[in-house]
Amino acid sequence: MEGKGLWKSLKLKRSHSLSLLSSLSFSLIDSFRKGDSSCKKMQKLGEFKLPPFFNYPPYFTLQPVRETREKQVQLWKDLILDFCRNQKIFVISLEEDFPLFSNPVIERSLTHEAKVVFLSALVNDGRAEWMDKGHKKCLILWLRIQDWAEYILRFVRENGLEDGVMTVEDIRSGIETRGTELAGIDRGVLMRALKILESKGKAVIFKGSSADDEGVKFSA
Repeated sequence: MEGKGLWKSLKLKRSHSLSLLSSLSFSLIDSFRKGDSSCKKMQKLGEFKLPPFFNYPPYFTLQPVRETREKQVQLWKDLILDFCRNQKIFVISLEEDFPLFSNPVIERSLTHEAKVVFLSALVNDGRAEWMDKGHKKCLILWLRIQDWAEYILRFVRENGLEDGVMTVEDIRSGIETRGTELAGIDRGVLMRALKILESKGKAVIFKGSSADDEGVKFSA
């Protein structure tokens, strides 16, 4: 009887320990998710506000379970697009340090494999394009090329630029586009969007003696 009592006591202690460990684990996870002030966390990158998951270490490691991996990939896709749009970044090079891919506060960084997985997922969604066969540089399309074309057309109509002429550089860095999505747009992305408008009869691209002299005449 004494042996049975001892065995029952040990089982109860083990059960209590497991319950406590489980409780502590969930508490730690919740603190990361809720942004508990007792945990070290990275709130911003420059003026860009980072999401809570950025301070949760497991998100920097590719998850083996399919359902978890899918959620992880979606979070990173959204973060990359939001950050690049906010900072007007069009090209990510995997041969150079990219601030979004590491969190020095929790001492975590994405592996090369993880970076390729997340960027490839954007490519599959039509929100990015690999710029080379070796997958070392990636063009980020926080607006798809078609969306850029539509944005340009709206900009032209809203600013009364129908039948007007602008140089390509004016569109990228002129006074008219200051404060809009077009300010600082990647030249390659812009030319592709303009060619879509040209194919629809909404614009005519004029070749100059140099790339800086290229102009566009819009029609609505």
